[in-house]
Amino acid sequence: MANSFGAAATNRFQIPRSNVVEVKDIKSDRIYPLFIKLPKSYDKSPNKIYPVIYLTDANYTFQIVSGATRYPMNIKTMQEAIIVGISYAKGSKNDSSRVRDYTPSIDKSWQQQTGGALQHIRFIEEDVIRYMEENYRADPKDRTFIGNSLGGLLGTYILLTKPALFKNYILGSPSYWFDNKFIFRLEKTINPKKINANVFIAIGERESKALESDYEMVKDAKAFYDKMLSWQQPGLKAKIVIIPEANHQTAFPTTAIQGLHWIYSNKQ
Repeated sequence: MANSFGAAATNRFQIPRSNVVEVKDIKSDRIYPLFIKLPKSYDKSPNKIYPVIYLTDANYTFQIVSGATRYPMNIKTMQEAIIVGISYAKGSKNDSSRVRDYTPSIDKSWQQQTGGALQHIRFIEEDVIRYMEENYRADPKDRTFIGNSLGGLLGTYILLTKPALFKNYILGSPSYWFDNKFIFRLEKTINPKKINANVFIAIGERESKALESDYEMVKDAKAFYDKMLSWQQPGLKAKIVIIPEANHQTAFPTTAIQGLHWIYSNKQ
């Protein structure tokens, strides 16, 4: 059957070398789809292990990171990696899963349930990462976390409470405003020790109350970056980028690809 341009209809497009599996959170019985993309060389290099890039908000981020890394990985300017997008709990409505799972504290001013981050981190570690490292040639010493907005808040919470879970953190437009800046109150109670990680924070320059945001997100991101520097951890490498002209809706694609470029450049 031909369409109006005379071209024959074909099957719908799919991201190459990708599939979807479902993983159960054994503590809550919730089921989360994982979007998994394997590197181009995966089947041709049976003895090779690969870094793994873990993404929150998979419905949005998986397509972006898959597309943005294709060219640099193919021409070998970026190390090939397995990409894993962690989606939302099946059956959840609207953004209830992400609000619950990505927030580190209970904020009663919200109508939705909040404060489920600790449980979600356990799920990521014990169920998602375990599944990947038991079923794929995933390097347990080279994991990258990418989160945006509330996902960036979740990544920061992991960095403060369980920093060794990931080697690299890409924190996009982190929502440090949540619960009256809970993350800064938490940071004051923690004495970071032996943090060996690469942390990349990026935020759009328009994510400022003086421009388009309801919060001082740029100021907060800079403040957290300064906090990291004050920890004086020799194994901690940190960078912050303010993306020109970007706002909360447009900053993430630049955050992801520039963050990955910086991380892999650090390793060389």
